[in-house]
Amino acid sequence: MSLRSCIFSFFAGSGFLDLGFETSGFNIVYVNEIFAPFISAYRYSREILNLPLPEYGYHQGEAADVTKLLEGLPAKRLGELVQDCRKYHNIVGFIGGPPCPDFSIGGKNKGHLGDNGKLSASYIELICRNQPDFFLFENVKGLWRTKKHRLFFESLKRQLQIAGYILTERLINAIEYGVPQDRERIILIGLRNSLIKEMGSDKLLTANILHWENYILYPQEKVFAYPWRKCERFQEDSVIPCPEDIPLELTVEYWFRKNNVLQHPNARHYFQPRAGITKFASVDEGDDSKKSFKRLHRWRYSPTACYGNNEVHLHPYKVRRISVAEALAIQSLPANFALPEDMSLTNMFKTIGNGVPYLASKALAETILNFLAASGSSSKF
Repeated sequence: MSLRSCIFSFFAGSGFLDLGFETSGFNIVYVNEIFAPFISAYRYSREILNLPLPEYGYHQGEAADVTKLLEGLPAKRLGELVQDCRKYHNIVGFIGGPPCPDFSIGGKNKGHLGDNGKLSASYIELICRNQPDFFLFENVKGLWRTKKHRLFFESLKRQLQIAGYILTERLINAIEYGVPQDRERIILIGLRNSLIKEMGSDKLLTANILHWENYILYPQEKVFAYPWRKCERFQEDSVIPCPEDIPLELTVEYWFRKNNVLQHPNARHYFQPRAGITKFASVDEGDDSKKSFKRLHRWRYSPTACYGNNEVHLHPYKVRRISVAEALAIQSLPANFALPEDMSLTNMFKTIGNGVPYLASKALAETILNFLAASGSSSKF
């Protein structure tokens, strides 16, 4: 019996994580996002990419409130949709990355007591209540690495284990998967204990049940050891040849060219400063040492794509900020992925910075899919 899977997506943003799962063979059937401009962008990009509508639709609402979640479907609750899905699919998954400013080292740092921090607990509650066969939880490394936040993270894990999940986690870096960006995130994946037992292998009950390493293209210990270019004096429209001793495909310039960013629908979407042009020209190419006004180096990977809190990323050889098209390339989105032109610039950069890089999401999806397919001897498949 072939693997038929359906995905319920929460905190979906504009769908970067979902796109990685879709293109890996999973079927997105339900999409939840509270912020209207992001859901509009999700719909827009799927139309451009000719991807099907989710079977159970798009839902704008707060994941903390299941009744609001299903606005427009008053006769059904989320649990009923999950059960309905099981009639036609043998695997049900939940994926989501709750908003993370309250756990970010550079953010509000309110932790689980903050409005956004509470959403992580709400997502875990939804998982425990509805018992998907697997789930993916994504968040900033501060939740995993900061002592006071780590206690909250461990409490969420205990709740999941009590609810019957085998857990595996990893602090990933998007650059490992071919994304031109140094971006660390904690990924927690859970598999229902009963599902693993149905697969009939006690050997699966180990910490490394998913074999994370199988989809890592660039191990961190190697990728950061390359002789990356440091800083060059900024010169508008300068030409600098690519060094031969670095992986070209991890550089900003490679992705700008790969995605043909100058001809992209979002090519001209960038902030036009009212002042500060002189400052723009004074920052060396590759100087990302300050919190704001980081200038990318064309022959290096980007720092974390995070464009809020006055964090400004400058174009390597233009006197301007990077464009939306260039930011999408840094997030490794396909060249034909675009955001709607009537979306505000602030919301464009916000949704890009919030999203899981496409190549990382695709690798995570394939890691899960490989596990499920390799265990296909079970009657569940």
